[in-house]
Amino acid sequence: MHPDERIELPAGDAPDLGAGELLFIGTATVLIRCGGFSILTDPNFLHRGDHAKLGYGLRSKRLTEPALSIDQLPPIDFIVLSHHHGDHFDEVAARDLDKEIPIITTAHAARKLRRQGFTRPVALETWQSKVVVRGPAQVRISALPAKHAPQPLRTMLPPVMGSMLDFGGDGTPAFRLYITGDTLLHDGLRQIPERYPDIDLAMIHLGGTKILGLLLTMDAAQGVRALEIVGPRAAVPIHYDDYTIFGSTLEDFKTAVTDASLPTEVHYLDRGETHRFRTGV
Repeated sequence: MHPDERIELPAGDAPDLGAGELLFIGTATVLIRCGGFSILTDPNFLHRGDHAKLGYGLRSKRLTEPALSIDQLPPIDFIVLSHHHGDHFDEVAARDLDKEIPIITTAHAARKLRRQGFTRPVALETWQSKVVVRGPAQVRISALPAKHAPQPLRTMLPPVMGSMLDFGGDGTPAFRLYITGDTLLHDGLRQIPERYPDIDLAMIHLGGTKILGLLLTMDAAQGVRALEIVGPRAAVPIHYDDYTIFGSTLEDFKTAVTDASLPTEVHYLDRGETHRFRTGV
């Protein structure tokens, strides 16, 4: 599927276009219901005690249970996948998700998904967009820069994208949701608010993941700095405390947020909890 083509979804029941919510399932897996769409991010449904495959023989043990299983999900319109890594798209997801569901992701992940039998991956390069439409409802998904690792590990890890979801209309969006993906602080983050000002809500991947002593995802200090750079009105931290490979806790982040006196309103969710908001759509 070419990124310039729109995804047209069948008309359904009239949704409440002005209501939105995030249900935190665990790791970076979130059920987003917003602007008339149901969207799943980074599906990771391994259970406590299972091991995520990280490549090169590396594994990490899961410490938490996902709040939902795949068979408990509502109908999903599409998936946004930041990258194809074992703690973001695992063997349970590969086996049990609908093979015809659209998955918007990187070119690297799209190739892997096709090999796993998925028929509708959409590969985006940085700054490319895809529009999904159902009747009067519309959301534009844009791929944003992300940096998963410094050299020399960068070539050993799958490419990652951040995502911007603009809900409602072709002009000024009624609600703008930013998903960082697994990233570190990097110069590309400064381009995001320049191109996409007035971000309503950010889902920020934390965890302070380390391999060979090198940081691969934002720790507490980097997470706070990223929010200062991007400047969302509100934020929900995700991707924390789920795997043994994570080295920076949610409590670390809470302390850093308090110390920084951020203007961003930070909402903390446990697995299974929901953050609700109004969108203006």
